[in-house]
Amino acid sequence: MDITGFIVSQREKALLVGDYGTYRKQLSRRLLVVRKKLKYTTPKGRKYVSKIPFTAEDIGRNHEYVHPILLTSERAWAQAMHMKATSSAGSGAKGVTGSTKSHIRSRLHKATIYASRLVTLLMDKDTSKATAESLLEARAYHVSLLGTLAFEKNDWEDCLHAFSEARLIYSSIAKLRGTQGEDIFRDLLNTTIDPSIRYASYQLKLPRTVSIDSIVLRYVQNNEFLQELTAIDPEAMQDSAKAQKGVKGGTAEDLPKTITWRSRTVDLQDAATAQALAVVSKAEMGLSSYLSSNQAATPQAKAAAYDEVLIPSQDAVDATKTAIDELSAEGVPHGDARMQALQITRTAVNYALVGWRIGRNRILCGGNDGALFEPETRQPKKSGEEVKTRHIQAESIGRKLTRLKERIVLYDSIMQSLDSVKALPGVAADQGFIQDLDATRVYFAALRCLSIARSHAVLSETKNALALLSRANDLASRITRQALSSQTNQKKSPNLEVTTSQVEILQNHIQSLLTQHRALVDLHSLQSTSSKAQAGKIPPLIEHLDEYPQYPLDLGNLVTYPPRIEPIPVKPIFLDVAFNYIDYPGRTRKNIEDGTNGVGEETKTGNGKNEGKKGWFGFGR
Repeated sequence: MDITGFIVSQREKALLVGDYGTYRKQLSRRLLVVRKKLKYTTPKGRKYVSKIPFTAEDIGRNHEYVHPILLTSERAWAQAMHMKATSSAGSGAKGVTGSTKSHIRSRLHKATIYASRLVTLLMDKDTSKATAESLLEARAYHVSLLGTLAFEKNDWEDCLHAFSEARLIYSSIAKLRGTQGEDIFRDLLNTTIDPSIRYASYQLKLPRTVSIDSIVLRYVQNNEFLQELTAIDPEAMQDSAKAQKGVKGGTAEDLPKTITWRSRTVDLQDAATAQALAVVSKAEMGLSSYLSSNQAATPQAKAAAYDEVLIPSQDAVDATKTAIDELSAEGVPHGDARMQALQITRTAVNYALVGWRIGRNRILCGGNDGALFEPETRQPKKSGEEVKTRHIQAESIGRKLTRLKERIVLYDSIMQSLDSVKALPGVAADQGFIQDLDATRVYFAALRCLSIARSHAVLSETKNALALLSRANDLASRITRQALSSQTNQKKSPNLEVTTSQVEILQNHIQSLLTQHRALVDLHSLQSTSSKAQAGKIPPLIEHLDEYPQYPLDLGNLVTYPPRIEPIPVKPIFLDVAFNYIDYPGRTRKNIEDGTNGVGEETKTGNGKNEGKKGWFGFGR
């Protein structure tokens, strides 16, 4: 039947596009469609006749007979929530009062009646053919509505009884379904049930350090439905008892009672924060053992191991923020001892979370925080595949640039995380701590400049690379040893600590690269100077068009400009004034009369033809 999935899906579809009023209207339309489908409506044009209520036999024939009951109950609940939301927004701090509050309780009471009717029908398993899990889902839905009604009536004891049973049932069903239904039940618990239990326990003046699991075990009532639950999940009550004594295999004594930030130690005011910190402590030990035993693992595998610490660390941050918000809503001033302790706890857990995020990014950067740009190594695709010795191909320029871009993004994320630490409560007044953060930030800024310089060097832009290396050298020289001296004694997984040896490795490497690129820039400048000098001695291109150029073509040396006066070759016939007076090979000398300008008179032969040329071009005037 999947009662919980049906309810949650209906709520999500409507609340994504509207409010509870929209949800109520959508439920009315959906209810009409379902009734028509089941032929449970009065035909058009006929007098209304009340229908016989659904029976267990109807549900046994068709499980869709459950949907009209659920939709009717949900419609009443949605109307109550809509009135509560609109009245709370209009009345402000006064809350819901008068007839509106009575109307809300009336709608919730109607919802519980329909939910109770569904539970009664499903209890006859043989007739309704309902499973034990479906019956427990219907019971959890019913008691959650009872808890909401008791919440509106300010009956905190009944509220805790109802919500404790609902939480126990939903948790067990979520465990039985595994990852398939985990998201549905987790959202239902986190958004509705857990906050209601915590508020009701506050109204009953229960200590805040008592966990929700302990409250559930104390207020859950033994009835036939819990016996049904233990039948399908024998460890349901045992898990709750274990959660009361400890967290994930730990005992109550293992839960931290205090937390230390710098030189100040405060008591943990919230049980959820203490539980999350206990999980973080256990995950830190697991991470340390994994890193020490898997030195040859890839950076991606090592970074993935950090998720086991990051998730509970984020839970601790969220729990602390929730506790602070609850105290603020209660009107507790910021000068109160509880609020001060929670603020210090907030700074400590946020700083720890930022530290583990930075440690994960440093693992991804590579050895020595990416100061040395090692070539990329590829692991065999299969675990049993033998690595064959083959010729190692040079890494392409595009792949090098991609790796450097990824590294720059990691450095940017690290510096942003360091800047976020300064915004935490109490950090701005700690000058020594601020000095440590500034030194660490300068260290990663130098690494960022170094990576950008490498990217320019890959593209053969040596001048840009030299300028960036000079900037990186200036940043590395600004890192003070005093700021790093207090960090060398802490032996943890790589997070915010920067040792003096790491700074020395970075400075030495930058100095070597700086010297190398200075030499490269000098060589390029000498080469360009010699090329220009050589280009000045090369004749213009127009003078040797029949030769293939053996040097880079200079487009600024195509012709000589401005032109110089110089002799040029012309056709010999234009200036051959001695043509008639020289014996050329293959030509016999004839009687040629003298002439002052090289033009002779006509000499007639036997055939009457002219033997000599006349004029400059061989024709007379």
